[in-house]
Amino acid sequence: MARASEEWGFFQVVNHGVSPEILDRMRREQVKAFKQPFDRKKEEDDKFSAGTYRWGTPTATCLNQLAWSEAFHIPMTDVVSSSSFSCSSAIEQFATTVADLAQKLAGILAEKYLGRKSTFFQDNCAPSTCYLRMNRYPPCPMPPAAAVFGLMPHTDSDFLTILYQDDQVGGLQLVKDGKCFAVKPNPQALIVNIGDLFQAWSNGVYKSVEHRVVTNPHVERFSTAYFFCPSYDTEIESRCEPSIYRKFSFKEYRQQVQEDVGKLGRKVGLSRFTVNAIYS
Repeated sequence: MARASEEWGFFQVVNHGVSPEILDRMRREQVKAFKQPFDRKKEEDDKFSAGTYRWGTPTATCLNQLAWSEAFHIPMTDVVSSSSFSCSSAIEQFATTVADLAQKLAGILAEKYLGRKSTFFQDNCAPSTCYLRMNRYPPCPMPPAAAVFGLMPHTDSDFLTILYQDDQVGGLQLVKDGKCFAVKPNPQALIVNIGDLFQAWSNGVYKSVEHRVVTNPHVERFSTAYFFCPSYDTEIESRCEPSIYRKFSFKEYRQQVQEDVGKLGRKVGLSRFTVNAIYS
């Protein structure tokens, strides 16, 4: 896992503790949730917080910034306490199991990097600070030349992301050495990718790589992602010297990303937080 995180920023895990029965039930319940009328889905914003139900890209200024998808982006505290149609029992079981898995994986990667055990993630990444995102990618009628993505190329602003993707329809691609590689669906595996915070925390040893979701002209695709995040006031700093990145809080990082997306239409990310970064 550590070697894959250093070279690819992605790996897959099996024997992860989520039964095939839960994954199958979650898939069916996710489909049911997205089949609700638009107005009903928008009501989730009233139950949780503004932005829980998302579609397209509100900040898009041109076609190639548009995400051909819809999603429920829900704080874990709401997943485990809500009776909403978007948070069924199977989805809650998946989320709580994957929350434990994220702690285990982060601990393993931290120990491989530091050469000793660390309590950093246990101290700073509680389930209450993490998020679950359920995605639906409808069939896209746009021709490939239009360069419309289900999700635009991006990196994740967390420590780890754990993804269950549709076991029939592919679409996830990662970028390595300027080339795109398809992540083939494996119904028995969960996909794990390194986020920006882990790259900074490991001083660039573990790689947060760009990835994207391509559209399909004929069939819809579903996926569910768990974002392993710290509390907003958690400070991210490298555990070795000389450090590539300056110390920053998760709140500061999120605010900078949102500011860049609002002004530029895209995320700048970690390059703003290097020790010698100079930006206008």
